[in-house]
Amino acid sequence: MKKFFKEERLCSKKSLDLLFKKGSSFLLYPYRATFLLDAQPHQFPAQVVINVAKKRYKRAHDRNLIKRRTREAYRLQKQSMLYEKLEGNNQLLLLGLQYVGKEIHPYDFLEKRLGQLFKKLITQIGDENS
Repeated sequence: MKKFFKEERLCSKKSLDLLFKKGSSFLLYPYRATFLLDAQPHQFPAQVVINVAKKRYKRAHDRNLIKRRTREAYRLQKQSMLYEKLEGNNQLLLLGLQYVGKEIHPYDFLEKRLGQLFKKLITQIGDENS
């Protein structure tokens, strides 16, 4: 399951407002992760939204490059590092990834940091549930 389906994207305005008002967050450079477990009916265990600030990156091609690299790293790692840990949870994970880095990093760096972010996210979710 190495695809990134439309149903895995967080697009609902209601869910986005809920995530950023009531969600918990942590910083793992170059990302800020905001997450919330929600009891909604769902097909996939997680929905994600990826943000890159227009204030920091004025040119659209720079923002798009960062989003493409982040999406690709997410797509390749989600099954092994995130979905397997969330399977028995019966809750939907709403996840917001905000890129807060000051420079455009290569894909290898972003992939490694996203893996570390998933590990930290799983421990934080476990702490909240217990």
